[in-house]
Amino acid sequence: MELDAKARDYRALRDGFRWNVPARYNMARACCGRWAEDRSRFALYYEDEAGHAEAWSFWDIQMAANRLSNVLHALGVMRRDRVAIILPQRPQTAIAHVACYQMGAIALPLSHLFGPDALEYRLENSGACVAIVDEATLPGLWAVRERLPELRHVIGVGGAREAGVRDWDELLARASRRYQCVDTAADDPAVIIYTSGTTGSPKGALMAQRTLIGNLSGFACSHDFFPQPGDMFWSPADWAWTGGLFDALLPAWHYGMPILGYRGRFDPEKAFWLIEKYGVRNAFLFPTALKMMMKAVPEPKARHEVNLRTIMSGGEAVGETVFRWAQERLGVSINEIFGQTEINYVVGGCAAVYPARPGSMGRPYPGHRVAVVDEAGNELPPGETGEVCVQRSCNGEADPVFMLEYWKNPRATAEKFIGEGALAWGRTGDLAKADEDGYLWYQGRSDDVFKSAGYRIGPSEIENCLVKHPAVANAAVVGAPDETRGTVVKAFIVLQPGERPSAELEAALQDHVRQYLAPYEYPKAIEFVDSLPMTTTGKVQRRLLRLREEEKFRAARG
Repeated sequence: MELDAKARDYRALRDGFRWNVPARYNMARACCGRWAEDRSRFALYYEDEAGHAEAWSFWDIQMAANRLSNVLHALGVMRRDRVAIILPQRPQTAIAHVACYQMGAIALPLSHLFGPDALEYRLENSGACVAIVDEATLPGLWAVRERLPELRHVIGVGGAREAGVRDWDELLARASRRYQCVDTAADDPAVIIYTSGTTGSPKGALMAQRTLIGNLSGFACSHDFFPQPGDMFWSPADWAWTGGLFDALLPAWHYGMPILGYRGRFDPEKAFWLIEKYGVRNAFLFPTALKMMMKAVPEPKARHEVNLRTIMSGGEAVGETVFRWAQERLGVSINEIFGQTEINYVVGGCAAVYPARPGSMGRPYPGHRVAVVDEAGNELPPGETGEVCVQRSCNGEADPVFMLEYWKNPRATAEKFIGEGALAWGRTGDLAKADEDGYLWYQGRSDDVFKSAGYRIGPSEIENCLVKHPAVANAAVVGAPDETRGTVVKAFIVLQPGERPSAELEAALQDHVRQYLAPYEYPKAIEFVDSLPMTTTGKVQRRLLRLREEEKFRAARG
């Protein structure tokens, strides 16, 4: 991959870019093995909620990964076998990934927040033969353990104790620290990440070793030419998801730079404390997290020594209010990015090269051919709404960011694309329109957009407008069925602490939206709620809100 950090012209950066993906490639070697040769190079600073802290060099990570690879081999794990990693951010999580990649096994990261049913579905569907858990995730696994005949071994980290669970420390203590990374093709499978299931049953996106390479141009650009001297990375994003794994941990390590791992619930004031303590210079923070930080600590530099160089955000729109706050109070222009598990990090901002346009998704990153297309795969002109799609090739090269397939789901894999071969378009399911300068403007998920009073309405713009109101902490907008109008705009509102629902506040919020948006976009109905249904990656599950409204409507009609 070639990225000219001196290029300050978007067209030159894009047109001159080449992937140069090697035929043989292994993520473990690229992200850890080559850096471990310098025993003093730090890879991971770790802290938990109780204040316990550790520091690990790349050498330390590699030696532990070698031991674990030998353990897994002794337990019968072969190339392409699936190893479930059901852990939060902690050193053993990263070690397990390196161990799997270097032995050609397929890592199966699963969120530590999953309950028994979610775990059972993914473990059964993937056919995982080993699971690695800690004291927090063991109970969920143990509740369904007997229904998983292919799961042969469970390895326990920390306080994970149960009859039949093998102790991580004891196993690694007896294993050799010598291990030779296997020779893998760039196209060999490396990891399965299940989609969040916002549109139906979760699907397992099978990623290749080369998938990391496909994420690097976006990562480097979204952090204004990462790495720079003194860079230090942190994100609260779960390492079980694309956002934590391919947007944080692995790309930071690809460049041989340290990352902070924190095991604990997200707290906005603690976030600033961690940024100050560890000298974090680069952060990936979800819009929800940024909103919480802005509301909790509106003047961060008055309370903390914060010296952030870059902030990347994705998953939902940041909104102009948060964007301006970061510029004025943190001195950072947030680079928003767009991607998804299957085709990640393809669009976004790079303040070092081109100015951000608040509310925009950004421009296609080098190495990715992205367009707004219609159902037939025809590119649409600026200003017209269509589906954001990514072509399989760019500048005459195959784009390495694409997943290999959906695990055990050839039909869904085929439906992911329009056309065939190198010119096929990978579908994202997200709607947008482009402006004359190539910036993309998000219009919502294809299933989130609805019609009301004859107008096509996307929720994002209304939600961003509502969050600007000082009484609102968060908001979600859906189309709710209505006997008279067919569909009306309905907003679900989470209020700021100290605010109380009232008819007066409801009217004020409606007037607020009318003031800034089109008349047909103001919410005809408002419901105040304590919280919004969210995926573990921080995205609002509007689908669940829509389903609830549809059920209420059917019940009312008898």
